[in-house]
Amino acid sequence: MTVATPQTDRFAAPAAVDRLSKAGLAVGVVALVVCAIGFVVDWEQFLHSWLIGCTYWVGVSVGCLALLMIQALTGGSWGLVGRRVLEAGAGALPLVALLFLPILFGLEVLYPWSAADAGDDALLVHKAVWLNEPFFIGRFVAYFAIWFTLWFLLRRFSVRQETAGADAGRLNRRMAVVAAPGLVVWAFVTTFAYMDWLMSLEPYWFSTIYGVYFFGGTGLSAMAFLIAVSAFLVRRSPMDTLLAPRHFHDWGKLLLAFVLLWTYFGFSQFLIIWAGNLPEEIEWYLHRMSHGWQIVALALVLFHFAVPFALLLSRDLKKHPRRLAGLALFLLFMRWVDHLWQVAPTLHPEGLVIHWLDVAAPLAVGGLWLAAFVWLLRRHPVVPVNDPYLEEAAGHGAHH
Repeated sequence: MTVATPQTDRFAAPAAVDRLSKAGLAVGVVALVVCAIGFVVDWEQFLHSWLIGCTYWVGVSVGCLALLMIQALTGGSWGLVGRRVLEAGAGALPLVALLFLPILFGLEVLYPWSAADAGDDALLVHKAVWLNEPFFIGRFVAYFAIWFTLWFLLRRFSVRQETAGADAGRLNRRMAVVAAPGLVVWAFVTTFAYMDWLMSLEPYWFSTIYGVYFFGGTGLSAMAFLIAVSAFLVRRSPMDTLLAPRHFHDWGKLLLAFVLLWTYFGFSQFLIIWAGNLPEEIEWYLHRMSHGWQIVALALVLFHFAVPFALLLSRDLKKHPRRLAGLALFLLFMRWVDHLWQVAPTLHPEGLVIHWLDVAAPLAVGGLWLAAFVWLLRRHPVVPVNDPYLEEAAGHGAHH
């Protein structure tokens, strides 16, 4: 806990963020009630929709964690002024882990490899070494434990800077020491997590690039979230004196990079499977490119890649906080569309079905997630006040 000082009080998060928390809680509670109805009415649909909500918000949190580690290694001014937003976003991971519990109780409904008759299928028996309930749950616990440990160490060193005085620079080096191996570990953990939670929904299908596909997605979600929150903060003290158009310009360039990264991995996976044209590989795409689901696939090509790519080429847009935030919020919406396209055709391969629970579940998880985010953001100054590079980072934004 931080001891209040004139310096920390001066850089406290604006009271306006409490409105975000209240709005998030209100939306989250209402959506949670709606989900409770779905839980009773259609258990299978509830689980698929709840999986969309949980994996979506895990993506935002682990993306924030990755950006934190990248900033710790590079020392870039782009990340320093947004460090506390990223810390608060990554710190919401324990909440999402708790909200994942219905998924763990519904494994037999969600995953064919966990069903009672899985022992009659030779391929599922072959994969049972990896795809079995005890090991799946054990990996789930390990994933969140590793992510949380990385966040805890980075957050601890960051907060200690507030009272470290001349030793603040040494704490930056400690964060770099954590981040260097941490990014490698993060890459493996994130790969296996999304392979477990989403790819194994259809265990006959496989892709070695599937987990990597979500690297770009989680980074894109986190960067879009950072931009949206920062655009809200820049109109209020103290961030109105620290954030400037050049910070948003930097973030806009990184947002463009993540749009391209997501597209590259997604197209690479599609191209390799299309070229191979093997029955065991193409079935996953057949479910998602026919019976109406091709409309969603086309929407992803147009609105998750083509339109944002064209808009982000504009220097003026990237330097305008409100316009860039509008695009960031739209990309967060498209990240939901991507998760929907990954999960929903598993339950509805016969035709395009967007269930009301597919909307309610992400809102329920997201509302609670946003409240946890604001609580973490309010606990400490909204920027690392004693970081030796903060003045340089603020100066970076002052030059046009």
